Amino acid sequence: MAIQKTYSMIKPDGVRNGHIGEIINRFERAGLTVERMELGMVTPEQARANYAEHEGKPFYDGLIAYITSGPVVKMVISGEGAVAKCRSLMGATNPAEAAPGTIRGDFGLNMDENVIHGSDSPESAEREINIFFN
Repeated sequence: MAIQKTYSMIKPDGVRNGHIGEIINRFERAGLTVERMELGMVTPEQARANYAEHEGKPFYDGLIAYITSGPVVKMVISGEGAVAKCRSLMGATNPAEAAPGTIRGDFGLNMDENVIHGSDSPESAEREINIFFN
């Protein structure tokens, strides 16, 4: 498998509820490397660019309001098959459907507060890294 870079973001609920260390630890235990990390706010412009594919959907405005509501941890993560490995560690988008032992299965509260975002493809990773780290 090839070395990839991917983007992941611990969302406001994950930061607020004190899960930063455990989430990063899970990535590292899986053999991934956090190449870059920043605690900060998501600007409305970054949020709109990141979630552009959801514009016009009923949940879009709430998603933008939520992701800009508090600090997040933005990360560039690398390793063999990083995109798929991160997605597997995160678990299903809906925490109610996420397996125990996954980040969302263990820490996710609901669809709106599901702790973490991760790129779903190498192309998305490149786009998202550029949005959040220029």
